[in-house]
Amino acid sequence: MFPALAVLLLAVLVVFIKSIYIRVETESFPFTESARNLNNPDRGFYHLYTFLISEEPTDYDQMIKTLYQNDTDTELTLVKICLQNYRGGRISETGIENIEKLFDALESLDKRMILRFVYDDEGKGEEHEPESLDVILWHMQQLKPVLNAHSGQIFIQQGLFTGAWGEMNGTRYGGAKDMKRLAEQLAAVTDTAVYMAVRTPAQWRGITGSGSPAEAILSGSQTAARLSLFNDGLLGNSSDYGTYKTDDSSASDPLGRWGREEELEFQRELCSYVPNGGEVINDNPYNDFENAVKGLAERHITYLNRDYDQAVLNKWEKAAVSEAGCFYGMDGYTYIDRHLGYRLLIADVCLEYRQKQRCVSAEVSLKNAGFAPLYKTPKVILALYNEDGEEVLSKEMSCDVKSLVGGTKTDQCRSAYTEIPVGELSRSDYMAFFSIEDSDTGRHILLANEQDAEEYGYRIGTVKVRW
Repeated sequence: MFPALAVLLLAVLVVFIKSIYIRVETESFPFTESARNLNNPDRGFYHLYTFLISEEPTDYDQMIKTLYQNDTDTELTLVKICLQNYRGGRISETGIENIEKLFDALESLDKRMILRFVYDDEGKGEEHEPESLDVILWHMQQLKPVLNAHSGQIFIQQGLFTGAWGEMNGTRYGGAKDMKRLAEQLAAVTDTAVYMAVRTPAQWRGITGSGSPAEAILSGSQTAARLSLFNDGLLGNSSDYGTYKTDDSSASDPLGRWGREEELEFQRELCSYVPNGGEVINDNPYNDFENAVKGLAERHITYLNRDYDQAVLNKWEKAAVSEAGCFYGMDGYTYIDRHLGYRLLIADVCLEYRQKQRCVSAEVSLKNAGFAPLYKTPKVILALYNEDGEEVLSKEMSCDVKSLVGGTKTDQCRSAYTEIPVGELSRSDYMAFFSIEDSDTGRHILLANEQDAEEYGYRIGTVKVRW
């Protein structure tokens, strides 16, 4: 008993002495924004690949290897799977096996999928769709095992299997009642971490029954919380090729569309919570470089087709950035590539010893220069590393990173904060590192600063402990 008490008293004495005589010096490093490329998950340009499922034996491993051999500059891929051969009934066992083999082959890619199931790949949606809605619902149910087995690969499930090219137009199932049934079934057969996407804001409202994104999403509706947008008419004209109401009258629209400005405001709100992306089309003033930057920012665009429309993409390549700062003189295409989705950066760092609290406080201010938020809550970490003793002290930091919506609000700042009691520190010199970890992939998110990432993240300062 007495030896144990003596050990306890000694420990208390050591802590007391440390608290009196400890001396802590901190240094915070400055950070500047850079224009560097950041290969971060779930954002950027993509290439599109289409696969027709049939009863024929197919070497999907070789097919994927061949198709993707030159696709080395993207983090995303749009995979379109055509089920036209099964429009008359159930997907056969062989068909399901071929879909499973395709997903297995896609696992070899270091890319996340934007996934779209279709019945039509010729622009003849109604002609190629099943004649009964029940067949589509049945196909979704049949696909549940493979979709859940590979949910970690899938970023977004685009469309509801219907329409020309799966774009939900030219379909017999475009009414709100049918879309709601399809969306609820798709939500039921897919992992809750996978986003779904519909073609227009009007379809989103028809499915959720709400004109207020925040109200619908925060109400706890699992369908609304996962339901995003994809727009394959981006910047094509004043209405994004029929995405919005095309006249200025106050009369109600048969498709439930609102006017352009109302729909843009709707997207600014909705896509603060869920992603948006698609294709830019039709070379016109709305997609001239400066107009495109404004349009992509206010729509919170996260992903774009790398191959379409080449006339628009080539126009961006010929434009030059005139804004002051690190991007000055860069070509327009590269600028847009850098800003798709989130682009987080460290704006300021403050490491400080608080003697009264006997702790070291760490505050890292973050900004988002990208067009869109980081939609999933990441893990934000401070690590103190002692090279001599190979000691690593890691602390999670509190920070509402998701509220950095980017787009038209790139000046927003959020602080990541934590405290380290001095009792947890050795008499040593520590290097302080900061990192943000993506919740879906586990990868460290690269930041848009001049500094390079290291094993434990970005060096943000030093903490020296003496007593």
